[in-house]
Amino acid sequence: MEIPNPEHNYSEVSEDDSLPVESAEGRLAELTAERDRLAAANADLEDRLLRARAEFDNARRRGERERSDFLQFAGMDLVKELLPVVDDFERALKVETADCDYAKGVELIYQRLVEALKKIGLEPINTTGARFDPNLHQAVDRVETDEAEDMAILSEYQRGYKFKGKLLRPAMVRVAVRP
Repeated sequence: MEIPNPEHNYSEVSEDDSLPVESAEGRLAELTAERDRLAAANADLEDRLLRARAEFDNARRRGERERSDFLQFAGMDLVKELLPVVDDFERALKVETADCDYAKGVELIYQRLVEALKKIGLEPINTTGARFDPNLHQAVDRVETDEAEDMAILSEYQRGYKFKGKLLRPAMVRVAVRP
C-alpha cells in the first residue's frame, strides 16, 4: 500500500488520472446546480403540501361549522310558522267564556305548546318596563306623553321572539315620546 504524499498537489492532473481538472470541476458544478435545483423543488413541494393541508383543514372546519349552524337553526323555519298559532292561543286565552273546562283545556294546550317550543330554543322578548330597542322591537305606535320616560314601551301589540339567541320576530310595541 502506498502512503499519500502530503506535499502532493491534488488539483493538478496527474498522468494516471482519467479526467482533467476542468472536467471534474465542471461535473461538480453541474451536480451542485442539480442538487440546488432539486432542493428548491423539494422546498416548493413541501410548501405546497403544507398550504394544501392548511386549506383542507380550513375547509373541514368551515364545513363542520356550517353543518353545526344548519343543525342548530334547522327548526327555525318551523318555529316561525308556529308563531301565529301561539298568537291565536294567546288571543283565545284573553276571551272570557262560560265553559270553564273549555278555557282550561285551551290554556293547557297553550302551555304545552309554549313549553315544547322553549325546549327547542324559543325565547319570548320581554317588553314589560323595557326601553325601546330597535334591534328587538318594532314601534307600531308612538304616543306623546309626560307620564312615561322617553322611548319607554307602553304596551305590546304582538309578542316578539328569539330562537337560540337570534331574533326571530321583533315585538310590535307602543312607545312613549316626550312632547
